[in-house]
Amino acid sequence: MDIVGKLKEIREKYNRIHEELSDPEIMSHQDKLIKLSKERSELQEIVDSYDLYIKVQKNIDGNNEIISSSNDKELIELAEIELDDLLQQREEIEENIKVMLIPKDPDDNKDVILEVRAGTGGEEAGLFAGDLFRMYTRFAELKGWKVELLDINEASMGGIKEAVLNLRGNDVYGDLKFESGVHRVQRVPATEASGRVHTSAASVVVLPEVEDVEVEIDQNDLRIDVYRSGGAGGQNVNKVETAIRITHIPTGLVVQCQDERSQLKNRQKAMKVLKSRLFDIKRQEQNNVVAAQRKLMVKSGDRSDKIRTYNFPQNRVTDHRIGLTLYNLSNIIEGDLFELVEKLKIADTTERLKAS
Repeated sequence: MDIVGKLKEIREKYNRIHEELSDPEIMSHQDKLIKLSKERSELQEIVDSYDLYIKVQKNIDGNNEIISSSNDKELIELAEIELDDLLQQREEIEENIKVMLIPKDPDDNKDVILEVRAGTGGEEAGLFAGDLFRMYTRFAELKGWKVELLDINEASMGGIKEAVLNLRGNDVYGDLKFESGVHRVQRVPATEASGRVHTSAASVVVLPEVEDVEVEIDQNDLRIDVYRSGGAGGQNVNKVETAIRITHIPTGLVVQCQDERSQLKNRQKAMKVLKSRLFDIKRQEQNNVVAAQRKLMVKSGDRSDKIRTYNFPQNRVTDHRIGLTLYNLSNIIEGDLFELVEKLKIADTTERLKAS
C-alpha cells in the first residue's frame, strides 16, 4: 500500500471539497451543502493524521541532519534521544492511518432489520430468544436508536418463537452486523427440578435496511395474503383482517407483519423486511466470492455456525469466532454489548489489515 501517495490524494480531495463549500452557489443548494459537508467530515480525521505525519517526518529529517552534520556531542545525543521518540510516534501514526485507509463497509451506516428466532430446545429456546430480543432492544435504547417492532410471535412462559425489529440510528448495521448467527445458551431452566444444565439455541439475523432503488421487485412475483392478527386471545385478537403475509414466489421467502391495526402500514412494513432479505441474498452471493479468497476471522454471513455461547452458571459469554470470553453475562444480557461489539470490530479490522 503506497500510504503517502494515497494520503496526498485524500488531502487534494479534502482541499477541493473545502473550496467548493466556500462557493456561494454551493451554499445556496442545501442538498449539495449537506453532502459535501458530510464528505469533508469523513475525511477530516485522516487529513489531520496526515498533517501530523508530515510534521513528525520533518522533525525526523531535522534530527537526522543534526546527527550527521553536527560536531556538538551533547546536541547529537539529545537529537538521538528525540529521534527514537519521533520514530515510535511515526510508527503509531502509520498504523492508525492504515486502519483509516481500510475501505469502510458501505452498509455500516444503514438502519437494520433484526430477526430473532427460537431454535432447538423447546420452551427454554423460546425463553432464550426472548432474552436476546430484550438484550438487543435495551442495547438499542442505550445507543439512542429508535426501536420499532415489526412482528412478534409469542411462545409460552413469556418466551418468543420469533420477533422482527427495525432499528434506526447512527451506524446501526456497523455495530450489529456480527450478531448474525446461532446463539447457544447453557443454564438450568425454571422448569428443571433436578437442577441440570440444559443447552438450547436461538438464531439472529441482522439485515441492512435498503432503499427502494437497491432492490427491484416485480409485483407479479408476489402472493399477498390478508388475515386476522392473532395473539394470546381475548383483546389481543384483531377482529379485522389487517395482518399481511407476503410470499416472494421466485425465492420462496415469506414475510409477515401484524403489529399495526392498519392493513396498509402492515403491508409497507412487510415489504421493507422483504426487500432487506432479498438484498441480503444478493449481498451474501457477493460475500461468498470474497470469502473464497480468504478465510475471515469474523464470519458475518455464515449463519450455520454457532457464533456465541451464554453460560449462565458461570456468568460467562464466549464468542467462538475470535476466541473471546467475558465474565459479565449478567450485564451483557441486560444490553451492555459495548465491549463485545468493540472487540468484534477490532478483530475484523485486524483481519482486513492482514489481507490488505
